[in-house]
Amino acid sequence: MTAIPLIIGLVLGATVLVGYLLVLVGMRQEDRRMRLADVPPSRTAGLARKVTGCHARG
Repeated sequence: MTAIPLIIGLVLGATVLVGYLLVLVGMRQEDRRMRLADVPPSRTAGLARKVTGCHARG
């Protein structure tokens, strides 16, 4: 019975860590000139834009 909360905590922690790493990778893939294109260069860059609230209007 005491192992179930530990397993749930580990799964949630791993999920948060993977999401954090995906956002970091997406932020690194953005344009270095600090200008956003209408379309993100990759899916992880699109995820990073959604999570950080950074949008480009065409």
